[in-house]
Amino acid sequence: MKPAVIKNDAQYRESMARIEELAAVDPVPSSREGAELELLALLVEDYERKRYVFERPDPVEAVQFRMLEQDLRQADLVPYFGSRSRVSEFLSRQRPLTVNMIRDLSNGLGISADILVQETVTPALEAKERVSAEIDWTKFPVKEMVSRGWIAVDKRRSSATKAYEAVRVFVERALGDAQPGVLARRTIKGDAFSWDAIYALTAWQARVLEKAGRSREKSQARFSYDKINEAFFRDLIALSRFDNGPSRAIEFLDCAGIALVVEEHLAKTKLDGAAMLSSSGMPVIGLTLRFDRIDNFWFTLIHELVHVWKHLSNPGDVFLDRLVDKESTEKLEKEANRYARDLLIPRPAWKSASVRQMPTKGGIVAFAEEIGIHPAIVAGRIQKESGNYAVFADMVGKGKVRSQLLSALK
Repeated sequence: MKPAVIKNDAQYRESMARIEELAAVDPVPSSREGAELELLALLVEDYERKRYVFERPDPVEAVQFRMLEQDLRQADLVPYFGSRSRVSEFLSRQRPLTVNMIRDLSNGLGISADILVQETVTPALEAKERVSAEIDWTKFPVKEMVSRGWIAVDKRRSSATKAYEAVRVFVERALGDAQPGVLARRTIKGDAFSWDAIYALTAWQARVLEKAGRSREKSQARFSYDKINEAFFRDLIALSRFDNGPSRAIEFLDCAGIALVVEEHLAKTKLDGAAMLSSSGMPVIGLTLRFDRIDNFWFTLIHELVHVWKHLSNPGDVFLDRLVDKESTEKLEKEANRYARDLLIPRPAWKSASVRQMPTKGGIVAFAEEIGIHPAIVAGRIQKESGNYAVFADMVGKGKVRSQLLSALK
């Protein structure tokens, strides 16, 4: 073929095929074939540059890509920024990069300085205007929020005014610099998420963050990802042996800088639990206790903690989970389910357990004592795998969690 300007994909494919033929021969550059190969390469490069235009990432997107690519957490970025709070502020577009940060990120993560010098901060006024424009505050479940005491509304004012003002103040105050979930659509994950219920879910998330903020004011503990490992989970799960294990779990997590909040789900939402990062980067676990059972409490808690451990990265990220009556098809949810199962009952022990094949009440108690967990967790596992929730129903601790936790969280 005679080299010519490439004008379409068919000519592009033909040129690529010819390049492969010539490259296989490896011609001398000064030969006719060598000159043809060089010319074809230039023509292909020119076509690709015009045909495939890639949008230039901004600094935050570039760093987030490297975090995903290299499996990095915010804690891993501290050497480049100087502190965890600065990392959070940068990722939430609240802090610009300094010259030293640009140099260190370019050298350490291999990101071009040309990308890092771009503007990253979203002006606060612009963000607030965008929030007001995109959110219909009157779609929040105002009546339910008022009846639960989340907000107070002046009855003398119009419904539109009180819906906008009371709900907006409540949500923006609770979520802080993190945008409400209705805007930060890419940060919402989990099987409980539904566009039909987005306003109710955002209201619930705001309530959980509000309560978490108040509870953490009393604590001196600060969270670090270094604290979460399999030993951390073993120590936590060992508390399930006790009748007041759920209450002890609250204290255990508080000492690790993690807030645990119990808040009943709102109408039209089927929500069991949630894991989220506040605007300051604080991990928060929210439980609805939709099914008030000991086995469900522990599975949901561990599932959400796995999200904190493995999946949460940026302030405002949230997983909203429906775990009990729905099998997940999402990759991260399946991973959290697998970790939770194996952390609660180690896989080798479960595979060889006789109670798995021939379950009895005595066998359940004995196996639970052997591996150091509450019998309800074993009974619940048998129910789940058999699909028979009537069997051993008196062993899953129904009705023994809510009153205990609500008392502990007062």
